Amino acid sequence: MANHASSKKRIRRNDRRADINGARRNRMRTFMKKIEVAILSGDKKSADEALKVAQPEIQRSAAKGLLHKKTASRKISRLSARIKALK
Repeated sequence: MANHASSKKRIRRNDRRADINGARRNRMRTFMKKIEVAILSGDKKSADEALKVAQPEIQRSAAKGLLHKKTASRKISRLSARIKALK
């Protein structure tokens, strides 16, 4: 257990940030799951709409430090390529 006041404060802050980051990560994954479901069902139109909604959310995750900027771009690129490949 921490003995210094600054260490105790850091533990409290880390707990708060973990909750916030977990909620953001869960939100992003939910949006990505909607795209996956649309792609697997073969519905190009709904997959395209889901990507348009999810893209800002993924970029926001990168801006908030949840993902690296290039990781977010790679995820968006791969999802859009999979949607484009649908008939």
